[in-house]
Amino acid sequence: MKALKTIINNNRAGQLRGVYSVCCAHPLVIEAAMRQSLKDDSVLLIEATANQVNQYGGYTGMTPQDFVSFVHKIARKVGLATERIILGGDHLGPVCWVDEPATQAMEKAVELVKAYASAGFKKIHLDASMPCSDDGACLSDAEIAKRAALMCHAAEQACGDGDIMYVVGTEVPPPGGAKEDLQTIEVSDVAGVQQTIELHQEAFRQQGVESVWSRVIAVVVQPGVEFDNHQVFAYQRAQAKRLKDFIGSVDNLVYEVHSTDYQPEQSYHELVQDHFAILKVGPQLTYALREALFSLSYIEEQLIAPASCSQLRAVCEEVMLEKPGYWDKFYKVADEHAALYRAYSYSDRIRYYWPEAKLQQAVSTLFNNLAAQPIPETLLSQFMPNQFNALRKGDISATPRDLVLNKIMEVTNVYSLACNQ
Repeated sequence: MKALKTIINNNRAGQLRGVYSVCCAHPLVIEAAMRQSLKDDSVLLIEATANQVNQYGGYTGMTPQDFVSFVHKIARKVGLATERIILGGDHLGPVCWVDEPATQAMEKAVELVKAYASAGFKKIHLDASMPCSDDGACLSDAEIAKRAALMCHAAEQACGDGDIMYVVGTEVPPPGGAKEDLQTIEVSDVAGVQQTIELHQEAFRQQGVESVWSRVIAVVVQPGVEFDNHQVFAYQRAQAKRLKDFIGSVDNLVYEVHSTDYQPEQSYHELVQDHFAILKVGPQLTYALREALFSLSYIEEQLIAPASCSQLRAVCEEVMLEKPGYWDKFYKVADEHAALYRAYSYSDRIRYYWPEAKLQQAVSTLFNNLAAQPIPETLLSQFMPNQFNALRKGDISATPRDLVLNKIMEVTNVYSLACNQ
């Protein structure tokens, strides 16, 4: 993983280089990210979470090996060499099994990490911060580090080639996003970050993987960036100055930041400059996907007879109401506001529903309807003005697929500019 290590080293040396991590399993998002990589001639970091992809299939139905095959198949179609793709595992730990006793949950977490390492994932975030059913309200930092080291040992045994890069530490809120509207965001305390690093180093030593520490490239911190359902907390670099100054005194490491979605463009440049060199993006990508699909559905209604329309937006609402498990804990609002949250929240819980058969059929109908009926430029100007401009420049065609990909690439392009300054 020389390319990733080079980016980290260059950032530590003061060069304006970073890498953004695409945390998404939607094929159109992955294709858009690959097209961005081809455009930039850069490596592409794609990560799967333990909830999405695990040894039992996760909510995508894919094991780690399935996910590798899935990504590589899209790469072949797009024409991106698989050697330029870095696959990562995010929040690998007992997160999927916290309702079970710790011993049982950690056995599954160890098998999870082994499955990722065996499948060829080369960047692994070790996160054992979540308490299991018999742990009590919270875990000590020492116990979190001990469990992370146990998983590291398992990954090294499964991989065998000493080529995996690791990330340690965690952040608040837990994977999946905030479960309620936030009031303030606390920047990570430097003393706490230092303790996290020291405890993990000691745990690695006790687990017999001390030599692996040189391949730990980042620690996860909270620099003050977050979003909830309808607001974004923008990076305030003055508040993170102590973090920036501290990491320069630590060998080999930069910071990894989660929930960087929806930040102002300048914030990404400042984050990379301040050694927050690994930027995670997820919901903003599927939010852009949803925006594009909804816009196309409005265009469809202007061109296609009602009986033949996809009814995409109505189908989204129907499916989410039928299966509320992915959104009801996150949208704690009165019933009269819930529909707005389901459709338009920054948390974008719709992303969990695109694999549903009803929604896949609706998207297929939408694409077929608009592929058979040329989209007038005037409607593009009304509902997708940025894509209208791209069409005018000759950058894209007016096919539904191109329009969606271009919309998603509005996000990847912002990250790319910040990481390749």
